[in-house]
Amino acid sequence: MTTIDDIFEEILEQIKPTNEEIDLIDKIVQKLSNLIRRKAEELNIDYIDIEPQGSTGIKQTQLRNDFDIDLFIGLDYAAFKKKYDNLDKRKLKKKIKEKFLWYCNNWIIESLGSSEFKNPKLLYAEHPYVQVKYKKNGITIQIDIVLYFDLDREYIRENGPITAVDRSPWHGKFVQKELNAVQKDEVRLLKQFFKACHSYGDKSALGRVGFIGYSAELLIYHFGDLLGVFKNFNTLEYNPLDYYGRSKEELSEIDHFQNDFFIIIDPIDKFRNVASAISEKAYRYCKSQVREFLSKPSNKFFQIEEIPLFKHTDSPNLTEKLFIVESKDINSDIHYTETRDKLYSLGDFIATHGEKEYSHEKRFGNIFFEVFFKVPKKEYNLALYCENPHINPTYERRGPPLKAEKHMRKFKQKNPNYFVKNGYLWTETKRDYHRFNEFLSDTIQKRIPDNLDIVNISNSKYAKTNSGRKALYVLKNMILPYCSEY
Repeated sequence: MTTIDDIFEEILEQIKPTNEEIDLIDKIVQKLSNLIRRKAEELNIDYIDIEPQGSTGIKQTQLRNDFDIDLFIGLDYAAFKKKYDNLDKRKLKKKIKEKFLWYCNNWIIESLGSSEFKNPKLLYAEHPYVQVKYKKNGITIQIDIVLYFDLDREYIRENGPITAVDRSPWHGKFVQKELNAVQKDEVRLLKQFFKACHSYGDKSALGRVGFIGYSAELLIYHFGDLLGVFKNFNTLEYNPLDYYGRSKEELSEIDHFQNDFFIIIDPIDKFRNVASAISEKAYRYCKSQVREFLSKPSNKFFQIEEIPLFKHTDSPNLTEKLFIVESKDINSDIHYTETRDKLYSLGDFIATHGEKEYSHEKRFGNIFFEVFFKVPKKEYNLALYCENPHINPTYERRGPPLKAEKHMRKFKQKNPNYFVKNGYLWTETKRDYHRFNEFLSDTIQKRIPDNLDIVNISNSKYAKTNSGRKALYVLKNMILPYCSEY
């Protein structure tokens, strides 16, 4: 019988990076760093350090074929602040953005003259950064070159970062120091598991964002190894993981933690929850897979497979309650995360306004949705479940209580067909929509992001694209079974 340790060992052999991969990344980092240093000398630019961060950097927790490189350039915040000491926080932030933009255009991009580094481009997160592709001998590696302020750990702990990425080098140092080589392999296994669950990173099929690399590293740090993580996985939503030892009650008193589903405190910043963006949908599905693995261990839980296509004939009754919006991105300048977030906002709007009438009476019942996209194909989909897609054209709208005489008179004037029930006035009101597909179509037509061209709005049985069918499969098989309201 295959043991859990045997499975872990077998999978690790498949996912651990080769020495050739590690050597290649080291050579690229060295060459790129030298180019940036030379340009800095030419422009007389002061900086503190240039170092690779992330899983392929000082952490060394990457998976095989995970070639992406994050190269960080540390700047001296004290020297920068001296020049703008009299500015308020908002104006200082603007000056930082202007300075980073100048560095990106005149220093970083201008240093990338080597033939291996192709198509450098300026991108924006909180601040501008440069993305470039290394292309040589049939190998393509994406590189992000990021500016940050090199702050003391104590400064970040007490004051927070100046820019969002100022913590990242300290994350790398923490993982480098606190996790041994065996534990870093355990991180690799956990990442592989999350990826096999389609619940990893900002392209997660479940929820807006899945588990991230740093969350996997901290889970191994807290529980020691992968089996420890799995055995405690179902408690994460109830038991916060706090490096600083605060209780659940203490953490709940911090305002920006109160709506977080579960908590993993950043050892570098005691006021940051690393898990704040991790979707509850991703967690619940992964929890079910962990439970199945512990019950019946198999390497299949670590195999990354294509999401199957939804088949409307498998569940004819449910099919009538499933709908799909398929669209195509027509503006490649907009980052996929921005389009993703707009579609999630649209899904939230549909759920909020579809579940209840404006007067708060029940409308179409529970509505659940998921966004699924394929960046290379520029396909973005919104799959929806509607509890009651066909409802009565009218509904009973409650008016004022019988004791509110002034409001009663107004209500009776506006609604001559009123009636009395349970101590209130009521009236039969015509709905704006009594078919969900009509409500959905009109809402999408009015509110879909400008960069998306509608391909199809229909019941699930009429889905046109494979990515649309995958969106429906995710909703039907990976989300709805774990929704308590479903």
